[in-house]
Amino acid sequence: MIANPDRFNLAIQLFDAANAEDPNQEDGQPKELLYARRMTDMIQRFAPQAGEVAQLAVRAQHIRRWTVPRNTYPLGKPGYFAWRTGLYKFHAATAGELMRQAGYDEIMVAQVMAAIGKEGIKTNPDTQLLEDVSCLVFIEHYMLGFAGQQADYTEEKWLGIIRKTWKKMSDAAHSFATTGGITLPEALVPLISKAIADS
Repeated sequence: MIANPDRFNLAIQLFDAANAEDPNQEDGQPKELLYARRMTDMIQRFAPQAGEVAQLAVRAQHIRRWTVPRNTYPLGKPGYFAWRTGLYKFHAATAGELMRQAGYDEIMVAQVMAAIGKEGIKTNPDTQLLEDVSCLVFIEHYMLGFAGQQADYTEEKWLGIIRKTWKKMSDAAHSFATTGGITLPEALVPLISKAIADS
């Protein structure tokens, strides 16, 4: 339930306006704006009774992501993980500031920032729901494209990626993904099936 629909809608408008500035395009839309809309679509499908915190968090998960490119951090795994951690903090802080502009109090801002910041995965329901939604969106919309970019990956490498994604998800998300809740990328179904069976 949304406590104040006008305030909620204003926050969504502010998030979307920020993401609409993305110069990168996908399907004729700013890339991160499209991603945010896909996240909202997925939470409405997967968890239609989700609370306000989760709904705000999924809409802002990648907010202004293009402004912190990977090449601003060192090469290699340590640099990659530092970039990812930095992004969590950046997205959380950016969403929090826009929520304040929309009129949210600090308690609500902190809850949304905690979810976006990946705090308490497996223990914070909002964080876990955000993780579930992001994994489902990745599988349905981005996994096949990612596979095309990584043509030199071995089958074992791909099985590892799928298993890591699967491990992040809750049992409810597993069930949703395997019972027709999402459209699986057809070309990768054999690999997905093998990875899941081996998990």
